[in-house]
Amino acid sequence: MPDFSSRDPLAPAFWDERFDKQFTPWDRGGAPAELRAFVAQANKPMSALAPGCGSGYELALMLEAGWDATAIDFSAAAVARAKSLAGQWAGHIVQADFFDYVPPRPLDLVYEQAFLCALPRARWPDVARRWAALLPPGGLLAGYFFFGDAPKGPPFGIARAQLDALLTPHFDCVVDQDVLESIPVFAGKERWLVWRRR
Repeated sequence: MPDFSSRDPLAPAFWDERFDKQFTPWDRGGAPAELRAFVAQANKPMSALAPGCGSGYELALMLEAGWDATAIDFSAAAVARAKSLAGQWAGHIVQADFFDYVPPRPLDLVYEQAFLCALPRARWPDVARRWAALLPPGGLLAGYFFFGDAPKGPPFGIARAQLDALLTPHFDCVVDQDVLESIPVFAGKERWLVWRRR
């Protein structure tokens, strides 16, 4: 493992350093199977936001399906990496802080991929409130949720009861399924969940 000077995952420098040193064990290397199926089965193109996008592979999948999608990250190095991979879609990647970002149009979907588990547990209620604020009734929060109880992170795992407590004030879980192709850092500890905004 490289030697890192930044230890605070709430600071962009933490993530910049990891991208700059090419230490990204959370990177799947492409859009994952459950998301591919979700996009293929959608009954209409969606307006989607991918917070904490990292390399941003999922963005191209959504845009190629005709969706109106934007990926954001507060790390300049992550945004540079995502833009370098996005080709014609690079203009859909924005450097922004999730807690301040205002989408240019109403959202149908917020995509979750290693964003919640990247943040210290004390920030999770803020994330849940922001998800709820971004989505109208019927809007979807869909993606990968990492479960575990290791005290250190990232990734910071969550207990299912804790996740339910965070989300059920605003959302109903409508899909809960196994993940078929987890990468090692998440293997056996993640599920594909879809939550509908009340």
